[in-house]
Amino acid sequence: MQPADPADPEPKALACYGLWLPERERMLLRFVDGRPVSPVTCAFLSWVAEQLAAEGVRVLALVWDNASWHISQEVRAWLQQHNRAVKAAGRGGRLLVCRLPSRSPWLNPIEPKGVHGKRAVVEPARKLTGTELQQRLCEHYRCPLLQPLAQQVA
Repeated sequence: MQPADPADPEPKALACYGLWLPERERMLLRFVDGRPVSPVTCAFLSWVAEQLAAEGVRVLALVWDNASWHISQEVRAWLQQHNRAVKAAGRGGRLLVCRLPSRSPWLNPIEPKGVHGKRAVVEPARKLTGTELQQRLCEHYRCPLLQPLAQQVA
C-alpha cells in the first residue's frame, strides 16, 4: 500500500449508506459528500422510503448498529414523524428499527455484503480514486450510481 500524499485532492475515506434487501437480492447504495451525520441519515431514509413505497413495501425492518448517526435524537424524531405520517395517510412504508447489541457486526446481514464488495473491487497495486470506487461498487451491486447525498450546512 502506498502512503497517503498530503497534496492528493481525493478524500481519504468514502462514506456510503447501504441497504441490503435479501428477498429481492438487491442493494441500495447512496454515497455521501462528507461524513455520515444525522441530517444525511434522514435524507437517506427519506429516499429509501420513497423507493420502497413505490414498490408497495409496507414495512421495512432496518437492522442497525449503534453508530451515532443511527441513534441520534434527530434520526429517532424523523423516524417517528415518518411512521406517524404513513399511518395517518394509510399509504407508504413504515421503517422499523431493529437495534443490534454493541460490538456485534456479525449479526448485521449487510456486513458480509460490504466485505465481499470491497474485496471484489479493490486493486492491490494502486489506490482507486473515489469516482472509480463508487462506479465499481455500483457495478458490483448492480445498482445505479446516484448523486451523492449532500451535507446540510446550518
